[in-house]
Formats: sequence, C-alpha cells, structure tokens
Amino acid sequence: MRGGLIALFAATFLELCGLFMYGPLLLFTLKARGLEEAWIGLFGAVQWLGMALATPFTAGWVRRLGARRALLLAAAVPLVAYAGINLSEAVPLWALLYLIAGMAGALRWIVAEAMVAELAPPERRGRIVGLFETMVGLTFVVGPACLSALTGAGLEASWIRWLAVGLLAAALLLSLRVPALHSHLEDDGARPGLSGILDALRAAPAVMAAGLIGGFFEAGLASVLPLYGLAIGLGAALAALLVSASGLGSAVMMVPVGELVDRIGRQAVWKLCALVNLAATLLLPWVGEAGALAWLIALLWGGAGGGLYTVAMIDIGHRHQGVALVSATAVLVMSYTLGGMMAPALGGMALQWSPQTGFPLLLAAWALAGVLAITLMPDRAPRPPRPARSATSD
Repeated sequence: MRGGLIALFAATFLELCGLFMYGPLLLFTLKARGLEEAWIGLFGAVQWLGMALATPFTAGWVRRLGARRALLLAAAVPLVAYAGINLSEAVPLWALLYLIAGMAGALRWIVAEAMVAELAPPERRGRIVGLFETMVGLTFVVGPACLSALTGAGLEASWIRWLAVGLLAAALLLSLRVPALHSHLEDDGARPGLSGILDALRAAPAVMAAGLIGGFFEAGLASVLPLYGLAIGLGAALAALLVSASGLGSAVMMVPVGELVDRIGRQAVWKLCALVNLAATLLLPWVGEAGALAWLIALLWGGAGGGLYTVAMIDIGHRHQGVALVSATAVLVMSYTLGGMMAPALGGMALQWSPQTGFPLLLAAWALAGVLAITLMPDRAPRPPRPARSATSD
C-alpha cells in the first residue's frame, strides 16, 4: 500500500501543477486575443461547471469501472482535452474541452481523496490525509510559480502549454502504479448517484456542515480578503498578502490536524477547528486598532477552515469504503464548493454594507453555525474501519 500511496501523491502533485500552470496561461491567451474580461471570466467558470455536473455521478462511475480505472480515466481525459486545445484555434472548442476536463477533474478530486483515505492504515489515516491535503495546497503555489518563472525566462506560451501537458502525461504514467481496490465490488447496500449522495448526507450531516464552513473560510474568503484589506486601510500589496497568510495557514496546519486526529479522535479535533475558526472571527472588531491582527486572523481561517475539511475526509475514511466512500466524498466536495461560492457573494455584499460591522457579523454567524452544527448534528453511521484489499488490476 505504501508504494501505491506514493504513486498517488506524486501523480496528483504533477497533475495539479500542470493544471495550475495551464489554466491561467489559457486565460492570458484569451486576453491576448482581445476577448473581454466578462467572457474570459465565463470561460474560467466553465471548468467549475463541469465539476458541478459530474460530481453526482462519480460513485456510479466508480462502481462500473473500479477506483483504479476511474482514476486512470480522470488522468487521461484532461491530457487529451488540453492536447486538443493546443492543436486547435477555435475558442468554442476550447470551451467544450475545458468543460470536459472539469468533469474529469471532479472525478479525479473525489476518487483521489477517497483512495488516499482507503489506502491509509487506520492508525495513521489522520497523518496521511493531512499530508495529502498539504501537498494539494502546495500545488496552488508551485504551479503558478512555475508559470511565472517560465514566462519570466522568455519561454513562449505555446511551449509552456505543451510542458503542462507533459506533466499531465507523467501523472497518467504514475497513476498506473496505483493498486486496484476491490471494495467497490462489495455489496454494502450503498447506492450510486444522487441517491447515494443523499444517503451519505442523511447519515452524517456534520460532514456537509464541515465542508460548507471549511469551504467558506478557506477557499471562498480568499476572494474577499484583498477587498477587506483595502476596506481597513491597507495598501493593495499588503491587502493581497492576506490571501498568502490564509494559504500559509492552510498549508502548515493540515499535518498537525491529522496528527491530532490520530491521537485524540476526530470529534475533538473537529470541535477544536470550529472553535478556533470562531475565535479568529471574534477578533475582527480589534483589527482597526491593530492592523497586523488581520494577518493572524487570515492565517487562522485558512488553517481552521482547511482543518474542518481534512477532519471530515478522515472521518468518512473511517466510516466507509468503496462506493459509499466515494458518495460521502462527493458530499464533502459539493458542500466545500458551495461554501467557496457563497463566501465571495455574501462577503462582498457585507463589505459594501459595513466593513466594520456587517462583515464581522456575517462571518461570526457562519463560524457560530459551524460550531453548533458539528456539536449538535446527529451521527447515525458509525462504522469500524476495514482493511482495503488490493490486486494487480481491477
């Protein structure tokens, strides 16, 4: 299992680095062609649309294909899609291929997370899932940094796009080293598709709550933090650094969170992350007197928000395997994405209304809701961990 985990980590790292190089470069290319910002923004949203469309069907695909074949499919489709974009000049075709790549991205996200949770030994699942989430967070930095370095070195955009495709090809080859899991063949009563997602949600609604609150504070607020920085009097450069502080918190806290789960249990760490998130939010009224406090708050939001997601992933890894694990992971991914979408919309309105009062009240209400949900929501689906069985092929 150790070799399979290493291959899965490496394949995911290379694929995400390639994606985070290719995506911004593609938008720059559209800008250079003279497209208006509104159209470019819609093009960028196409990938997220594909992810939203595909998420409810991932469990059914895993049941039919098996986890390993689903992972290979999810690695092959973006490779073909981005190679097709490189070979074409038709923007409508680019949008279609970008949509398809987004659908494969949802499958990759959910299957990779589920396989890490299932391949990890139960006694070290917290540490391994924490390491995986840290690695994923680093790709948000490494991919764009590589793009910036290559662009600064004078390499043509077309060559960089093919280099990104090369990273996707390497990720596909590494994915071949991931072992097969046969848990999807076991008849555990799990239903695929939307029905399975609803079953997982009814069984553990706290997972939905953790994903929603975590996505709101970790991913969604990243879009609002620069605006908040400007509202409290920071310059543009310093306001932008609030996003870096949030990302730093997310990157450095996932392994400690995973270690704590292994030592003191999931429920205790879940509550701790929710309480830290609330405590950080309650510091907002004092930012006006101590501007540097904003960076500490952003760092805590990134760490606690990411921690809520990580503990939720560990929790469902302990409960489920096979199709049920994929369905539960889909619930977590959907709720995290929903939280990430809601934060900029609600946060922007609150900032426009009142940066000093409305914004802190909104965030405090969300943070408090997270504490109450994780503390009070019923837990109806305890399952003892079962060892995953592997073979050479599905």
